[in-house]
Amino acid sequence: MRIIVGITGATGTIFGVRALQVLKDSGAETHLVISKWGMRTLLHETPYTADYVKSLAACTYGDSDQGAAISSGSFVTDGMMVAPCSMRTLAAIAQGQGDNLIHRAADVILKERRKLLLMVREAPLSDIHLQNMLKLSRMGVVILPPVPAFYNHPQSVDELVSHIVMRALDQFGIHTDVMTRWDGVMKR
Repeated sequence: MRIIVGITGATGTIFGVRALQVLKDSGAETHLVISKWGMRTLLHETPYTADYVKSLAACTYGDSDQGAAISSGSFVTDGMMVAPCSMRTLAAIAQGQGDNLIHRAADVILKERRKLLLMVREAPLSDIHLQNMLKLSRMGVVILPPVPAFYNHPQSVDELVSHIVMRALDQFGIHTDVMTRWDGVMKR
């Protein structure tokens, strides 16, 4: 598997980091782009350094590198996830405005009819946000807000994050059991 991971400036950069960790453990080849604001949010919200996060990916690119391999449809991937996805990034993708590499790579994924997953992060949502999500959903984009599940009785924030990432990776056919899945059996 070859997956592009974009990390934008919305809160929740831990989702992109955890996805990279799980993808690395699965043997997937990852291509990473962190936006300028994604980098700032990463350093503010997590204990991780930029070097550590970049070390999780097979390749990393600057967000202004429009000549990167992932900016071309001839570079074959299995898809892309943007985790977290800011409303600015959502709007740019919905409008085909490729002014940075995350936007351009997502545009390529769309035109090539590959899997695109956006872990949108905002609350409450405006009509504009909802319209952009609906527009992209109708194009086949998976809109996956990082909504936690509680049926597995998570004991930590890390468990909440891991469950959401596990569900996101399921969309790419990458099935890991980093958390308990629903089996239909009531625990209490």
